Amino acid sequence: MAERPEDLNLPNAVITRIIKEALPDGVNISKEARSAISRAASVFVLYATSCANNFAMKGKRKTLNASDVLSAMEEMEFQRFVTPLKEALEAYRRELKGKKEASEQKKKDKDKKTDSEEQDKSRDEDNDEDEERLEEEEQNEEEEVDN
Repeated sequence: MAERPEDLNLPNAVITRIIKEALPDGVNISKEARSAISRAASVFVLYATSCANNFAMKGKRKTLNASDVLSAMEEMEFQRFVTPLKEALEAYRRELKGKKEASEQKKKDKDKKTDSEEQDKSRDEDNDEDEERLEEEEQNEEEEVDN
């Protein structure tokens, strides 16, 4: 757990970016207001985490999951955020699935390439052995002719 209350604050850069994205162009915000929003966001995150943890504990789990967070949002009376959160979660899962499939395809392609390279190497070794055998046979024939 955090040793100081300041340790629980969200990073200022993140808060500033969120504020800039939410406000229209040309609107400025004071440092004091940014600090207040940062503290409020941190308190909200801690409260939501605490509520979600209660749902996990009721389920006799130590790991919070998405359904715990969604249930916590409803319990905190933020129902209007549940649908957008579910949509964002589905988009995130689709993105992860796409990345996983791309990674698996890349691995398969790499394995195929490796197999192909191994076959080429094996062929090259076989060809080298054949050449050596032919050279030996030629030398043996030359030696027989010389004898």
